[in-house]
Amino acid sequence: MFLDLLRRRNPALIDAVVRLHQQGELPANTFAIDLDAVRGNATSFAAEAGRLGLTAFAMTKQMGRNPDFCRALIDAGIPASVAVDMADARATVAAGMALGHLGHLVQVPRAEAGAAAAMAPQNWTVFSDAKAGEAARASAAAGRDQALLARIQADGDEFYSGHEGGFAADDVLAVADRLDGLDGARFAGITTFPALLFDPERPGVRTTRNLATLEAAAKRLADAGRQDVAINGPGTTSTAALATLAAAGVTQVEPGHALTGTTPWHAVEDLVELPAVCYVSEVSHHYAGRAFCFGGGMYVDPVFPAYRVRAVVGREPGATALLPATLPPPAAIDYYGQLDLTDAPSVQTGDTVVFGFRAQVFVTRAYTAGITGISSGNPRVAGIYAADGHAAGWPA
Repeated sequence: MFLDLLRRRNPALIDAVVRLHQQGELPANTFAIDLDAVRGNATSFAAEAGRLGLTAFAMTKQMGRNPDFCRALIDAGIPASVAVDMADARATVAAGMALGHLGHLVQVPRAEAGAAAAMAPQNWTVFSDAKAGEAARASAAAGRDQALLARIQADGDEFYSGHEGGFAADDVLAVADRLDGLDGARFAGITTFPALLFDPERPGVRTTRNLATLEAAAKRLADAGRQDVAINGPGTTSTAALATLAAAGVTQVEPGHALTGTTPWHAVEDLVELPAVCYVSEVSHHYAGRAFCFGGGMYVDPVFPAYRVRAVVGREPGATALLPATLPPPAAIDYYGQLDLTDAPSVQTGDTVVFGFRAQVFVTRAYTAGITGISSGNPRVAGIYAADGHAAGWPA
């Protein structure tokens, strides 16, 4: 689905990766990131967020915390990250980003609270009094007064399975008082996830019950005299959604897939952000009328029902074939994908294979590579990294 989007809106990325892979500069099993397009996407997002008075924190896990990706965001006006976990926090701080938000979606483990405090997060989300106490003690030991966001929830809120948790929204005033009473921390705001969700029936995005829960809790806090409360509202964020979030009182937004133009909304409507990432593989061998291509990054974020997967295959930009592809089922290790050669019997070992996935690189064993100069016709690999953001050591 996202391959069709790439072929239509950013074919230069496909041409660049075919050329660079054939030149031996890109390994198989790599997510290639168009850094020029990322800068353009982030610039548009930052400008609209600024116009609306919103603070943006970038989610980088989808791109494997790639340091060149992080630096492109800083250059474009998004200097701080939201870290999904401690590995994310370490990688983005090492890349030069400020740590804008930590602890949401994944709470900070008790033994890592000191390391978290040492990174000076601007906001630290807690789901419970116990986790708030850990954050406060670690921050007090570091000589800090930590701003805490309370994750809140109410009956009828929507969560992805395994994402549940948080304080009862009806208790938000008491929660705020308790967090203010901690040595080393203070109540700073509230958060939820997701505030927006893709709606395939529209198609587009819709607000969730969670966003209404945030609005109601914010009103209770304001009525109680609390001012300058941060309202953090992540979920399926695009430049086009920012006005909706601002109108609901949100003050912090967290673009992830918006930065690479790969939210499900981008697949059905041409938004301002360009698609900026693809998955690069290589034909390994043939068997029974199929070509097998290297895997390692074939996790497809399941935001759509099953759809026909295709891949671009070839050795020369502009002289490629579009072939049906089969990916391993989610329960299998993705050693290889397979290409149907019925209409392309000339496919050879070593040919470049390009897929368009909605990526979550951090849960794979893929490489990432930022590419500069695509917009000027002079593509160059900026660096190659492992899925955790560390240098890959490739080539050896």
